[in-house]
Amino acid sequence: MKDLRREEYLRNGYVAHPALLDSIQLKALLTEIDRISGDNTLAAHDKSRLEMETDQKPDGRLVRRIYEPCSYYTPFRELSDSPKLLDVVEALLGPDLIYHYSKINMKPPSIGSVVEWHQDVTYYPLTNSSSIAVLIYLDDADVENGCLQVIPGRHNDRIFDHTRDGYFVGKIVEPIDESQAVPLEGKAGTAIFMNCMTPHASVTNRSNRPRRTLILSYHAADCFPVYAGDITSEFEIWSRLVRGKAADFARFSFQQFPMPRRKQRTASLYELQELSRKQTA
Repeated sequence: MKDLRREEYLRNGYVAHPALLDSIQLKALLTEIDRISGDNTLAAHDKSRLEMETDQKPDGRLVRRIYEPCSYYTPFRELSDSPKLLDVVEALLGPDLIYHYSKINMKPPSIGSVVEWHQDVTYYPLTNSSSIAVLIYLDDADVENGCLQVIPGRHNDRIFDHTRDGYFVGKIVEPIDESQAVPLEGKAGTAIFMNCMTPHASVTNRSNRPRRTLILSYHAADCFPVYAGDITSEFEIWSRLVRGKAADFARFSFQQFPMPRRKQRTASLYELQELSRKQTA
């Protein structure tokens, strides 16, 4: 089964693992999310820990993103280090693993923000593509509430253009065939393991249900960051060895890599893509 999953991952750029988390684990994580979100509002929240949906009143309580749960909060930290999760990551990337970062995209009902087509690795240049995002659905996810969409097989292609006028805008700006897109629906507890080169997106949550997704990133120990200024320090601050041993040498698979030069500092992918849409409106 592990070999079949690895073959599917190598072929498509992703593989789904149904029921990675059971109902007890899900309940514990959702309870922690409720505690973290607490009484935060658009007008009054901890910007170092949370990002709020912008399209709401000042006293609105809709959270858009929780930053770095697997470093700040014990239940998520324990999950990020758990053998059950790391065994699957090891089967795809090898025995020596670095935890990179985490976040929770909340996608609240009827408002959850759109995420435009992009490749994760463009945000944080690496020496090779042995980097993976693990997206764990904490609610049932389908097309109606904005499940992940991917374009299979394009991880073996190239890095698409994510720049406009020389600046990184956080989304693919060249034509992309969306007819090839596949929606990855799944029950709560489903985990999707996705290569950093796989083009992906998600639409607005049009339902009356939430679509909370925990996202963790790991990479092989011989996959090193390429220095890109303050972006590098922002993404590497949480990195830690979680399995195996540290690498003595960096492995290179990219002949060249576009540096994500920013016109101005932004808090997240959401804010960066929103800024780009305003500039082209």
